[in-house]
Amino acid sequence: MSRGLFVTFEGTEGSGKTTQIELLRQALVTRGPVLVREPGGTELGERMRDVLLFGGMDLHPEAEMYLFMAARGQLIHEVIEPSLAAGRIVIADRYHDSTLAYQGGGRGLSVHWPPSFPKPDITFLVSVPVEVGHTRQLLAGKRPDRVERESLEFHQRVSDEYHRLAAAEQKRFTVVDGTQAPAQVHAMVMARIEGALAGSARR
Repeated sequence: MSRGLFVTFEGTEGSGKTTQIELLRQALVTRGPVLVREPGGTELGERMRDVLLFGGMDLHPEAEMYLFMAARGQLIHEVIEPSLAAGRIVIADRYHDSTLAYQGGGRGLSVHWPPSFPKPDITFLVSVPVEVGHTRQLLAGKRPDRVERESLEFHQRVSDEYHRLAAAEQKRFTVVDGTQAPAQVHAMVMARIEGALAGSARR
């Protein structure tokens, strides 16, 4: 059995990545994609999510980073690796690039990619100006979590780091303009996905 396809979506707050994940899920429904979110996706991950985003604690930046990575390690072991080994398509709402961007770029920490963390086959960076994302969240009336409440300057550093990551790994990353209509963004996402699936079928 051939290994599955590992697809991740990244972006700053209010970028529209979650909308794109749902559109992709609908488009691939007959293939039974496995959807995961970070932090989350396992019992440990969901508990970590509450602590990291809604716990109300003043977390040290390094503690925050290691908690995110611990939740990710459990998700990889429980869900991502078994699903890929079974030939499934795995779609992740955030992955280790989020730690590189938020804790590395945003917090200024030294972050590396652990050898035990599999690299995605495709990473979509849904890009919007941080001011646009902030306005979208305000209009949606969404209760901001601990990270979303950070300053615009913080989120700009995160955005800048995302674009540095994308420039350094152009084969893996596809940067899409999240200010376009969702249908336009979805068309670009599907073009990349269909190309990858066609290539996999030829192997």
